[in-house]
Amino acid sequence: MKNYIDRHRDDYGVEPICRVLQMAPSCYWRHAARLRNPQLRSQRAQRDECLKADIQRVWHANWQV
Repeated sequence: MKNYIDRHRDDYGVEPICRVLQMAPSCYWRHAARLRNPQLRSQRAQRDECLKADIQRVWHANWQV
């Protein structure tokens, strides 16, 4: 839903889209803030981002299993 809002917020606005989707606008704004500043993400999310390359490497080395 957040990606949908990103694509259409200039046309319709965030609050009206959130009202139709029955989603709190604060949830979207928190998502947008984390995209702008990755340091606001949880320590777990930051660590996962660092490990993505290693996980991909092991996954490919193990025939994508």
